[in-house]
Amino acid sequence: MIRGLQDQDLNRVAEIWLSANLQAHDFIPVGYWKENFPAVKERLPQAEVYVYERESEEAAFNDLFPGSNEILGFIGLNGDYIEGIFVCEEARSMGVGRKLLEHAKKRKVKLSLNVYQKNIRAVRFYQREGFQIEREKTDENTGEKEYLMTWENRK
Repeated sequence: MIRGLQDQDLNRVAEIWLSANLQAHDFIPVGYWKENFPAVKERLPQAEVYVYERESEEAAFNDLFPGSNEILGFIGLNGDYIEGIFVCEEARSMGVGRKLLEHAKKRKVKLSLNVYQKNIRAVRFYQREGFQIEREKTDENTGEKEYLMTWENRK
């Protein structure tokens, strides 16, 4: 089930944000993510955030998450811009990120995001989901090259 972020979700969502960034961006110093963690956690309640909450009927997750109502991932939006899609390690490649993206696509006519070039898995995911690379730039905070990618509903 996908629903809006609630106050009681904050610790779990922040934990997923940090662990996903550390795992997906091993080319960026760990300190960068840890230094930004408090600010991100503080801003989350003010953002447009949707969480993917596992329901007890979802058999695919029963072995990994025996309890129901476990948050497995989330998407953060700022208008038409995707701040990020983050999925806990155990639930990656199980459709959680795709479902969160589909949720955003139903609400927006177009979407854009930045993704690090070295995060090849994410670049391929977004391309599979219909995003196009618009341009290359350098993230001024990390010095890493990234792509601006866009998607538009053509229906």
